[in-house]
Amino acid sequence: MKIPLVTIVSLGIAATMGIAQGTESAGQSPPASPMNDVAERYVKLVLALGQHDADYVDAYYGPPEWKQQAESRKAPLTELAAQAKALAGAVDAIPQPAAEMERLRRQYLQRQLSAVAARIRMLAGERLSFDEESRALYDAVAPTLPEAHFQKILDQLDKEFPGDGPVLARYEKFRSGFVVSRETLDAVFQAAIKGCRERTLEHVKLPDNERFTVEYVTNKSWSGYNWYQGNFRSLIQVNTDLPVYIDRAVDLACHEGYPGHHVYNALLEHHLVRGRGWVEFSVYPLFSPQSLIAEGTANYGIEVAFPGPARTAFEKTVLFPAAGLDPARAGEYYRVQGLVDQLAYAGNEAARRYLNGQIDRAAAAAWLERYAMMSTDRAAQRVRFFDQYRSYVINYNLGKDLVRRFIERQAGAGASDARRWAEFEKLLSSPRLPSGLQ
Repeated sequence: MKIPLVTIVSLGIAATMGIAQGTESAGQSPPASPMNDVAERYVKLVLALGQHDADYVDAYYGPPEWKQQAESRKAPLTELAAQAKALAGAVDAIPQPAAEMERLRRQYLQRQLSAVAARIRMLAGERLSFDEESRALYDAVAPTLPEAHFQKILDQLDKEFPGDGPVLARYEKFRSGFVVSRETLDAVFQAAIKGCRERTLEHVKLPDNERFTVEYVTNKSWSGYNWYQGNFRSLIQVNTDLPVYIDRAVDLACHEGYPGHHVYNALLEHHLVRGRGWVEFSVYPLFSPQSLIAEGTANYGIEVAFPGPARTAFEKTVLFPAAGLDPARAGEYYRVQGLVDQLAYAGNEAARRYLNGQIDRAAAAAWLERYAMMSTDRAAQRVRFFDQYRSYVINYNLGKDLVRRFIERQAGAGASDARRWAEFEKLLSSPRLPSGLQ
């Protein structure tokens, strides 16, 4: 249940168009072609599989009758598996196109269909290891790191907080001075969104009627979520179950909004669904390679929007005062957070061991407390995320690293911020796969 805790905020210009139907003009069908035929059948297959998995269809804004058709009959998994196999064969039979974007489209449909088939097998009871699952669904495998890797970082953090007792307890005491109060949360988040949007619009042309709405909710396994609704609109939800620290304002505003998920989905709709009539992008299956691109660009987008010292300067002059926090401590806070961020892959290790059956729920939470520096409540929330989304966790950290390396390689050594933005926007507007980033 969505439980708004403060006034809902709408950003952007009010939309005047109807829900997109997959082309520039609502209701107009794309021209007939083998690829377009496969694309339509792929969308209907994803919608049908969504009847077996409530989390599967993350967004859909294509013809409403296709959704109604999927909801009218829960097709058996065996039937859906046969459809996925037939569609994969149909894509393979299409000759390799000459144009790069057409080649990327063909590869995208091939790999997305492979992930659909894998998800069907999982729903039918097949058990995959953590790495097998991530490769099958997300086209990538995260590196395996030993405890010693994280312990080196923890030893550095230990020196930041002199005193006795576990380093986590001393870190939590330090962090308690940077909590955004319930009274200032909305003002801080609005200021963060405004800053992220202004920086994005300096480099990216967005549809005039793009906008999103913010809600504050509770009782979720995640900290934030973007529900894209088509027609360049998003609903962004922020979970307030646990304390919200000052760094989460920019993280969530960029990740869920600008230049993250909201911008990514709006550009796909504008350039691919409406501009090219590629209806396959009107549906977003969550457990698919598309998610690594989505999460990776959303996390790397924070660095694109606030390169180098720009973030600390923005926090010091805008967000710390809005939250009633001491701006003089901004540099100290982000120095510590920079070390903590190096523990990002610890979550993957906990999930890998837990989902492979090597450790139980309690041990997974304890591992997160020890090596990911998560409080008891936050670690418990993260294990609930593992239960619900499984190997999806790799999309945040591995996705960010793959996207960063790709953008920096494309932009060139010592590239300007403008050049980095140009390559970032190009990636957001394309059907490139995770394996295509390497």
